[in-house]
Amino acid sequence: MSTASANPVSPGGDLPYRLVATDLDGTLLTSAETVSERTRAALATATAAGALHIIVTGRSAGWARPVFDEIGYTGIAVCGQGAQVYDAGAHRLLTSMTLDRRLAALAIAKIEAETGPLAIAANQDGLDGQVLAGPGFELLIGSDLPVTATGHDELLSTPVSKLYIQHRELSDDALAGAAHQVAGDLVSVTMAGPGIVELLPLGLSKATGLSVAARRLGVRAADTIAFGDMPNDVPMFGWAAYGVAMANAHERLLAVADEVTVSNDEDGVAVVLERLFASGA
Repeated sequence: MSTASANPVSPGGDLPYRLVATDLDGTLLTSAETVSERTRAALATATAAGALHIIVTGRSAGWARPVFDEIGYTGIAVCGQGAQVYDAGAHRLLTSMTLDRRLAALAIAKIEAETGPLAIAANQDGLDGQVLAGPGFELLIGSDLPVTATGHDELLSTPVSKLYIQHRELSDDALAGAAHQVAGDLVSVTMAGPGIVELLPLGLSKATGLSVAARRLGVRAADTIAFGDMPNDVPMFGWAAYGVAMANAHERLLAVADEVTVSNDEDGVAVVLERLFASGA
């Protein structure tokens, strides 16, 4: 792991990187869920030089859309932890993957047999999919996502992209670890933020979604620098040529990062992009 003063190895060509992949919450967004003027300017400099910017987020497309509209993002985005490749300008899903509901129900049963009762929510599929929150579930991030309270039996009554699980006693790390241990052969398990442990289609990650989007954009993993802050960004760092963790990142991401920049509230993305692109590097 290197410090913010390090210089990543260029994959060649006139640009240090052709694709800049940024997570959203805790990375591109400040704690106030905005993008700072400095970060906007740094991204504009990178794209003016010829690089592409792609947002790779755990948020579903419908949940991410208000943020995209606010910051004027009209490109392709990877949403839902890789389940959706979304054209933000056209407001159109290019790809979409759903969670097998029978496997999801079996995974929940196996996890609850290990941990005791869970609070569960389901993210409905589609551009207008809501989050259906079962008894006791509390969404701790993002004020723009429509959340509808419902009974436990209704959570899997419609196609869903993923499930969220919470436990009243276990930490997020402990819950994610237990879920992976007993149900990791049925679903993928990841942690995207405080109180956000997710069950996904088996094998799905930000890396799988980003690889699909990158092929559409005509760029390779070797062309990509990625920024993130949570364990759900670990696969993306493994796929990209260079991974930059925010100072506020989870220890699991810090352990695999090529570089650690300053926090999202200190314009950590901008600090790196200015070094790479402002001088025409």
